[in-house]
Amino acid sequence: MIDQDTRDRILAAPEALLEDRDVMQALIGANDRAVGGNVVDLRGLAMERLNQKLDRLEDTHRTVIAAAYENLAGTNQVHRAILQLLEPMDFAGFLATLTGTVTQTLRVEAIRLVIETRSEGPVPDPASGAIYAAKPGFVNDYLTRGRAMARPVMLRQTLPDPGGIYGDKGDWIRSEALLRLDLGEGRLPGLLAMGAEDPHQFKPTHGTDLLIFFGGVFERVMRKWLA
Repeated sequence: MIDQDTRDRILAAPEALLEDRDVMQALIGANDRAVGGNVVDLRGLAMERLNQKLDRLEDTHRTVIAAAYENLAGTNQVHRAILQLLEPMDFAGFLATLTGTVTQTLRVEAIRLVIETRSEGPVPDPASGAIYAAKPGFVNDYLTRGRAMARPVMLRQTLPDPGGIYGDKGDWIRSEALLRLDLGEGRLPGLLAMGAEDPHQFKPTHGTDLLIFFGGVFERVMRKWLA
């Protein structure tokens, strides 16, 4: 039997029971046991299914909110990086910003600007490590690896490559974002490579809209410096 004090509290505020999911489930379970195994309680089954649907809706709601915050954070990162690229007054400062503050803002370990050139001599590199000079056709080969058609932006996991485009940081790179660059009519294509230590930072299943926008701005800035 319920003691008088508990009974009085329930009668005084019965809505408290209705708002407590665990209590309601316990009451439903007690009712199912009371009616016996030969009786099907359709109301109880309906409530159980509604509870399951509510749980799924709550999970979806949390997932949508988390994705929205993540997208907002990514948008803010890209916007800050673009503003930083527009600040330098000379090309050397531009390259230094690219490998410095922009790299930190985008939270990657390395950024390399790959430039194809027909010249046999060395390519000037005012900011050490910013530019990787390559022969014609390198950009397409690096993007496709002989297996697929090149896209404007490619996200993928990668293996350590200390002698590759990331230089001495290649030992730590486990995923990369590759932005193909159109540097203008009459010029060979370029590539902006972003390398991350986290193997899950850049995956083929991730969206590329923000990186496409960033690549478009970067192309226009590079054309200004190359003019």
